[in-house]
Amino acid sequence: MLRLAGARLLDDRDLPEVLGVLHADPVAACMVAARVETAGLDPWRLGGQVWSCGHRSLRGGKLDGLCFVGPNLIPLRGNRVALRCFAERALRRGRICSSLVGPAEQVLGLWEELRPEWGPARDVRADQPLMAMADPPELAPDPLVRPVRPEELDRYLPAAVAMFIEEVGIDPRADDGGASYRARVAELIAGGRAFARFEDGDVVFKAEIGALSAQVGQIQGVWVRPDRRGHGLGTSGTAAVVDRLVRGMNRTASLYVNSYNAPARAAYQRVGLRQVGRYATVLF
Repeated sequence: MLRLAGARLLDDRDLPEVLGVLHADPVAACMVAARVETAGLDPWRLGGQVWSCGHRSLRGGKLDGLCFVGPNLIPLRGNRVALRCFAERALRRGRICSSLVGPAEQVLGLWEELRPEWGPARDVRADQPLMAMADPPELAPDPLVRPVRPEELDRYLPAAVAMFIEEVGIDPRADDGGASYRARVAELIAGGRAFARFEDGDVVFKAEIGALSAQVGQIQGVWVRPDRRGHGLGTSGTAAVVDRLVRGMNRTASLYVNSYNAPARAAYQRVGLRQVGRYATVLF
């Protein structure tokens, strides 16, 4: 009987098998698929590593587990044995990620293995409905929501920072004065993936398409200025971004939301998004 090996670093020879796993559940795998489809599995191009767990003799065969390791740790597939393999390798490597995120069963199982040495977490969000839709929105999109132009970065950035602080609980400018966060937002704007409604020059609604794979676009950073909440801007604004993804980009639109955020969940349901899975996030 072959002995089960530890977590194995994958490379481009494993790309067909990895893509098979990613495309089998494109909504749940969007964050990883967006990277792998573009960069392959070479760590330098990918900006991270992809691990599997199984017999060493199975290169080119079945992948018993799959985990992306980079700015976020994203376990996509794996039973308890595979998650333990990933945890052992992650512990040897040391924590370089800011969060664990992905399908709830894998994230919470991996966190159970890592918590004794990596804990306590700053926050554990164990129930985040993963929602998606492949059809146009069920209500009229806001016609004033549009892609942000590069010259509007300085007007858009305060809203992006406010959203991040409200959602994540930390200021993204804390480590380097905001240079890296500003660069990330500028990259999204340049790619046509940041959307906003401006009133009198100020952002009153914003959202972004974070991960964009060949099949799915994942909406993130949905935010309405506090004094404009309760007027339907979040619902119609989200519908505008969904419409851009579904009709403009021929993608399935998806997002995940905290289960306790009842107003947001209701708004997304009015747009037509339906729960297709469950995510979890562990924040450090």
